[in-house]
Amino acid sequence: LPAGLAQWFPALEELDVSGTGLAELGTELLALPRLRTLLAKNNRLGGPGSLPKGLAQAPLGRSLRVLNLSGNRFAEVPPALLGLRGLQSLSLGGNRLHSIPPDIQELRSLEFLYLGGNFITSIPPELANLPSLSYLVLCDNKIQSIPPQLAQLHSLRSLSLHNNLLTYLPREILNLVHLEELSLRGNPLVVRFVRDLTYNPPSLQELAGRTIKTRNVPYAPSDLPENLVRYLSLASNCPNPKCGGVYFDSCVRQIKFVDFCGKYRLPLMHYLCSPECSSPCSSASQSSTSQSESDSEDEASVAARRMQKVLLG
Repeated sequence: LPAGLAQWFPALEELDVSGTGLAELGTELLALPRLRTLLAKNNRLGGPGSLPKGLAQAPLGRSLRVLNLSGNRFAEVPPALLGLRGLQSLSLGGNRLHSIPPDIQELRSLEFLYLGGNFITSIPPELANLPSLSYLVLCDNKIQSIPPQLAQLHSLRSLSLHNNLLTYLPREILNLVHLEELSLRGNPLVVRFVRDLTYNPPSLQELAGRTIKTRNVPYAPSDLPENLVRYLSLASNCPNPKCGGVYFDSCVRQIKFVDFCGKYRLPLMHYLCSPECSSPCSSASQSSTSQSESDSEDEASVAARRMQKVLLG
């Protein structure tokens, strides 16, 4: 970029240097006090010194609202960007990113985040700490699962996850109350639905431990070897609020297919302490539909009325 840019254009609000072959954005940008939109797509940015030092502390760092660095060579989200507290739109699609830094949560004003077309394998739970995020694009990556914490993104309206490696969605996704569009095509959960899950039964030690805990069998450190006393202290409560049971090592993963928009059935993951958690506890004359399954379908029917688009094909 030419020296003296800020002197020539002190009132500049939008700058587009896309497709110009730039390998770095120099210090000339830092003195632009009114620049709100910076587009630098399809360049050669990504090496050391690609972004000017002191970006967050400069006038530009306070004024910038839209930044598009898609189609460059960044292998990680530049740390300098994480200090742009006023940024509302960030695009880093088509780079070489392998991860999303937990510090992404520092961009509290972010409304639009585009990270499609990278090599991202996981989503940090900290992403859920962006209160204004409305559009999240993570398509064309290598993501295998969605953290349930994303249900905290109460402003989210559009979630693009197509062309990843997803085999299920967390049940909590039903809590995204403003979600209008969910794109899932090109994932294993659509291409080949989950057909079977291997259930590893609990060990005899775990079964005994569960019995002691659920029936409140009294014991003292003098009654059992130290390792068993320590083992019993590691009991976890079943995540199913209707159960009240405990488990130690064997937490059952269970897929439930729930209806969205009256047309598609999506696999949502449940975690239970045993298969009986989702089965009727009384006589066999009751309906074979489990209470938790009914709850899931009730929740899904609410989501179906809310959701405008579920893009599977």
